[in-house]
Amino acid sequence: MIKKYIVVSLLAIAIIGCSGPTPKDGHWQKNQTYHLTVLHTNDHHGRFWTNKYGEYGMAARKTLVDDIRREVKAEGGSVLLFSGGDINTGVPESDMQDAEPDFKGMNKIGYDAMALGNHEFDNPLSVLRKQQSWSNFPFLSANIYDRNTGKRLFPAYKMFNEQGIKIAVIGLTTEDTAKIGNPRYMKDIEFRDPKTEAKKLLEVINQTEQPDLIFAITHMGHYQNGKFGINAPGDVSLARYLNEGAMDMIIGGHSQDPVCMSGPNVINKQFKPGDACRPDYQNGIYIVQAHEWGKYVGRADFDFKNGKLTLVHYALVPVNLKKKIKVNGESKRVFVTSEIPQNKDMYQFLKPYQDLGQASLSEKIGRTDGRLEGDRNVVRFHQTNLGRLIATAQMERTHADFGIMNSGGVRDSIPKGNITYKDVLKVQPFANEVTYVDMRGDELLDYLSVVATKPVDSGAYAQFAGISMQVSNGGVSEVMIDHQPIDIDKMYRFSIPSYNAEGGDGYPNLSGHSGYVNTGYVDAEVLKNYIETHSPLNTDSYAPSEEIIYE
Repeated sequence: MIKKYIVVSLLAIAIIGCSGPTPKDGHWQKNQTYHLTVLHTNDHHGRFWTNKYGEYGMAARKTLVDDIRREVKAEGGSVLLFSGGDINTGVPESDMQDAEPDFKGMNKIGYDAMALGNHEFDNPLSVLRKQQSWSNFPFLSANIYDRNTGKRLFPAYKMFNEQGIKIAVIGLTTEDTAKIGNPRYMKDIEFRDPKTEAKKLLEVINQTEQPDLIFAITHMGHYQNGKFGINAPGDVSLARYLNEGAMDMIIGGHSQDPVCMSGPNVINKQFKPGDACRPDYQNGIYIVQAHEWGKYVGRADFDFKNGKLTLVHYALVPVNLKKKIKVNGESKRVFVTSEIPQNKDMYQFLKPYQDLGQASLSEKIGRTDGRLEGDRNVVRFHQTNLGRLIATAQMERTHADFGIMNSGGVRDSIPKGNITYKDVLKVQPFANEVTYVDMRGDELLDYLSVVATKPVDSGAYAQFAGISMQVSNGGVSEVMIDHQPIDIDKMYRFSIPSYNAEGGDGYPNLSGHSGYVNTGYVDAEVLKNYIETHSPLNTDSYAPSEEIIYE
């Protein structure tokens, strides 16, 4: 029983324990109480297998979901399972197989629908269509259109009937996808404002489907009190834009947060696995998000009576997450809650995919004498040794004077010790190509004034190698290349990922520039070769030393 994994209140058990009535004529009955459980995950990012500590993974997730389904069914209720998107990109074993184990694993777990995330567009549309063909559940997004035909590329919503309750589930995708997705795959795709698309769609659905409940599964992000900064508006903004209570629930993703509130418009930043979790509630709409990678399964238990939905209990259920404790003076990792066994059939299904990836990825390619820092909450705020290492590798391959690397393209850190190709692919999973641009000094100053001033806390924040400057007041000064002041009449070459050279992250599009060259070299291969050539790596050689000064 699932109660061994989470602690629910006696009130919740008492309410959920009442058997729901059988609907007549396919519709719910007046003055009867029905029980509906909504499960959700988001930002899976290729984590079909456990990590090295035995945390999360789809085999344990299946056990958890199966147990919840049995529990709820025995108590007369229904279960729906949704994903907030971003199944793609993050783990080499998944990336190299186009996330086949992940989508087929979702079939086995029994997902009912998913929202399309921005990372579903890291690959050509043909890959996404292949992933659709593997999946027994719909990919939903109401705001993604074909530029040529003006028609939606994916279903906007899906109807469910649970115990006679008609439920409309609509999908929405962040409009930032056009900026942060790979530009070469975006030419014929339009991402419209999800808020306005949702409002229009709600009018149609209410007239044609007459649902009892409306849920949105979104990949837009949750931003405290609607303060979304440089990002596109997220779930809070969506809820406030709509009429009060126009939806019942928003099941989100993208910002990769455990959405647990300590008060109105205040996120509980002290939340830890196993803690109680209260979802956000905006304008009559519940908003939930289950962090990332399948670390949790979000569980919302509802009562439905006479057309009204009431949240009885909500939890983020940890999937074999661990914490460190001291045992006899030594640090040890232990499960936060009781261990969830891995489903044997799922394990056996996934293992060949894992083995195939491991065989080619686990060979040593080099060694580092210290940690190379690429964690999201560091590399998007500061210059780091890994950011400089990647920029240096690309700069060396292209014989450039300096290198630029967007921090959003740095997806993980590399720990001290041996380095494998898998480590490299975890850092650079997007298969961007390395490009270079030859540009005159005066034009370069204008370009740097755009790129170097990209704000922190975004993937656009730039990492640099081979150049120094001061950044202030929306521009740059004291620019030095090869330790010499920039000469406005001289030609310089800089390396940059194809993603940014083609306009990704809001960088100027250089693909039509006369000095632009796409080398065709894949970024991860360039980094791999650099590590092999320069191993063992001395991290001090790449440590930032106030080359880039922000004022």
